[in-house]
Amino acid sequence: MAVEVVYRSSRDQGRLFMDKAEADRYDKMLELAEGLSDVLQKAVPSLSEKQVEDVGIFMARNRDLFARAFKNQPDALQEIEIPESSG
Repeated sequence: MAVEVVYRSSRDQGRLFMDKAEADRYDKMLELAEGLSDVLQKAVPSLSEKQVEDVGIFMARNRDLFARAFKNQPDALQEIEIPESSG
């Protein structure tokens, strides 16, 4: 019988990873998404909880491109891939 090591996300218990670094990156992304969601909810209270969560996760997943855009490279936002169901 073979033994397989898997890593579980500490923020999303249902998510399993084969690589510890990948699990850590995912948890950090979720942590950033949570922080962004908190700020968005305070800044735009009319957004629903789901909208705030979706936007927070979207921004966290694309943080590198947003960071470039905030550093005087607004064209970086053109590189963001938007899923068909969101567009």
